[in-house]
Amino acid sequence: MSSTKYIKEAATFLQQRGFETPEVGIILGTGLGKIVEKMKIESEVSYNHIPNFPTATVEFHKGKLIYGTLEGKKVVVMQGRFHMYEGYSLRDVTFPVRVMHLLGIKRLLVSNASGALNLTFKKGEIMLIDDHINLQGGSPLAFRGVEKMGERFVDMSAPYDAEMNKKLEQIASEKDIKLHKGVYASVVGPQLETRAEYRYLKIIGADAVGMSTVPEIIVANHLKIPVAAVSVLTDECDPDNLKPVDIEDIIASAGKAEPAMITLFTALLKQL
Repeated sequence: MSSTKYIKEAATFLQQRGFETPEVGIILGTGLGKIVEKMKIESEVSYNHIPNFPTATVEFHKGKLIYGTLEGKKVVVMQGRFHMYEGYSLRDVTFPVRVMHLLGIKRLLVSNASGALNLTFKKGEIMLIDDHINLQGGSPLAFRGVEKMGERFVDMSAPYDAEMNKKLEQIASEKDIKLHKGVYASVVGPQLETRAEYRYLKIIGADAVGMSTVPEIIVANHLKIPVAAVSVLTDECDPDNLKPVDIEDIIASAGKAEPAMITLFTALLKQL
């Protein structure tokens, strides 16, 4: 069975359940599920009911694909995403992006929770991702037959859509939202970084670190879908004053910053 066949099966299943013509796909990260409360929901399906779909195993990821209207746009929202640290391959992690593309999305918005390496950034603030560093040790495009789905050698000179990023910066300034801009490093996890690793990440030019997002961005570029991504900063990664991690505190920080992210995404949708 080819992976194109798997993608088609999943897309057909969703179309039969009312996922008709989404214009925008949205991927929600850890502790960032509340945007769906602003949607007019028309259909929702648990991941474990969608043929060939991976299943979210992280306790604070909901694991649902939701279709409906948000700010006048038809959207398909991933409430909960997949990670390599759950034992998935990079092809599994990015399978939903390919399915959303087949359903018809023209743009993709991505959010994640990440740690601030740039010490001028504070937890509870947000960062627009301008560029990234892939430290996951692989590529979601490194498989036989990838050229049947798009160019094998994907240009990554500007992986994040300049037009959407500019609009997000304008919205932030109009709405008085503090929006940093920086480089996101994606690692495998699930363990958090050592002091030496935080120092290394800063030296190579990362402003924030997390365990997701980059695979989906690579595949969006492969499919020529313009993409924008925002990191919600949930902890401060200062190697000289490192405290043991508190996952509950990370989730609480995500909740604190989430309204700003929702404001950015909903205002952007209005303008698209």
